[in-house]
Formats: sequence, structure tokens, C-alpha cells
Amino acid sequence: FQFHPTCLYNPTAKNFLVTEACRGEGGILRRRDGYAFMADYHPMKDLAPRDIVARAIDRELKRGGDDFVQLDMTHLTPAQVDDRFPGVSSTLRRYGIDMAEEPIPVVPAAHYCCGGVQSDVHGRSTLPGLLVAGEVAHTGLHGANRLASNSLLEGMVFGHRAAEATPELWATSGDDLTLDVPDWNPGSASNPDENVLVTQAWDETRRVMWNYVGIVRSNRRLLRARRRLDLLRQEITHDYWKYVLTPDSVELRNILTVAGLIVECALNRKESRGLHYTLDYPDRDDEQGLRPTLLQKGAWS
Repeated sequence: FQFHPTCLYNPTAKNFLVTEACRGEGGILRRRDGYAFMADYHPMKDLAPRDIVARAIDRELKRGGDDFVQLDMTHLTPAQVDDRFPGVSSTLRRYGIDMAEEPIPVVPAAHYCCGGVQSDVHGRSTLPGLLVAGEVAHTGLHGANRLASNSLLEGMVFGHRAAEATPELWATSGDDLTLDVPDWNPGSASNPDENVLVTQAWDETRRVMWNYVGIVRSNRRLLRARRRLDLLRQEITHDYWKYVLTPDSVELRNILTVAGLIVECALNRKESRGLHYTLDYPDRDDEQGLRPTLLQKGAWS
């Protein structure tokens, strides 16, 4: 997963992303004591690639114990702020922040997936009848780091190609796609009497992934995450077959599957590359690492 380096830190704003264009306009990341720390991490300072910026912020937060760092845009006048960042400026004002007069509190946040279901140049997966495009697909265009503009272009190009491939797909498998499907039979499954089982497992999964499989990884954290997720998967598998399915329970099962795949892929890669950074293997290894990590059904369960 890619991490956006500058998400607004505010208890009532859960997912407002402060555009990276702010750093492009001269925004400076500072600790709460005012120190501009990016020069310690990269020659390009605040214009470093987003994965490096996210790791630098994560390091500063862990080292200092602060809840956020600050993105300083006060070098711009109020008129410049409103002209260049009207959406950001107006949103921040709703939260009582004037970005022309005070720094913006920010933290990294999980953003979009980089990689996914393997596809060909027409968006066709290895599963007959399944087309993928956009964030869910692994086309190979991104490499080890996801770039915003490339992602938009990829979604447009492969979405269009997948649409063009649909008539051929329908011509070859249309009969199979129109078979009558019987009503869902829950068998002996009963209605769940405690939704807290789902919400608790969901919250645990989120915390495990953020704390152990987040911006900076280590074998110790990944192995601990594997053990926690294995236990959660056992519990959810039991509930999956015992109780009537709900959208939340199905989504939780899918989330745990994806979480487990991420952990296994991270443990298998003995290097750091792009979005994957591990303390145990901090350097790139082009002899071993210039390959995608591919898992197929049966290789992990």
C-alpha cells in the first residue's frame, strides 16, 4: 500500500488529504518545535518522493512522540493561498485552520493499493471472465512505487481496454454468464446475535496492519502480524460458516485475506524497494529483487 504523507490531523476530519502540490509550492515540513527535518532524509528535502517523505514523518513521530508534524505554507499570502489551493484552503477553514497564517497539522495515511490482480494489456486476468482495471489490477506500469499521474492514466487506458475486451468476453462465455442462479441457501446458519464480533475483529485488523505492516516494517513486526491475523482468520472462518452472511462479515473476510497476502509478500522480499521498506533489509538488491511477487491460489491459504 502507498502512504499519502500529508493527511490532515484532526479528530473530526478522518481522511482529508492535503495535496502534495503544497510541497511543490514551497511548503516545508516541520516538527512541532519548528525544525525543518526533511534535509536530514533526502537531498531534495521537502520535494523528495512521497514514500521517502512518509517514512521521514513516521520516523519523526516515533522519535519525538508527537501526534503530528506541521506543513508550513505561511510563506504564501492569503490571496496566493486562495488562488492556488482554493479547495484545501476552504476545507481547512472549516476546521478552524488558516493555512496562510499557521502551519497545517499532518500525518501519513494509507492511500491506494500498488499492485493487485495480475492482468494482461487488455485488463484480462487469469480467471476466465474476470476483467480488472485501476487500483485492483497489477499491470506492471508502476514498478515498486505508485505515482499519482500515472495512476490516473493507467485507470483511463486500462478501463477503456477492458471495456473494448468485454464484447469478446461475452461472445465466448455469454451463455455461462446468463445461467439461472438459485436463491441463496444459508443452510443451518443462524443470525449473528453479536455484531461486536465483527467490529472488534475489524478494529484489530486495522491496528495490526498499521502498527506492524505499515510504512516501516521488520521481520519481527511482520511475524507478529502473521500470528495475530492467523488467529483472526480462524475466528472469522468459524463465524463465516456458522452465521448468516452480512456485507460487513464478507468484507471483513476479504480484508483479512488481503492483509495476510500483504504480510506473506513482505516476508518473502528480502530487500527494500519503493513502498516496501524493512529495517532488516534496508537496501535494494537488484540481483534478487527485480521481479514481481506473485501468489496464486494454493500457494497461501
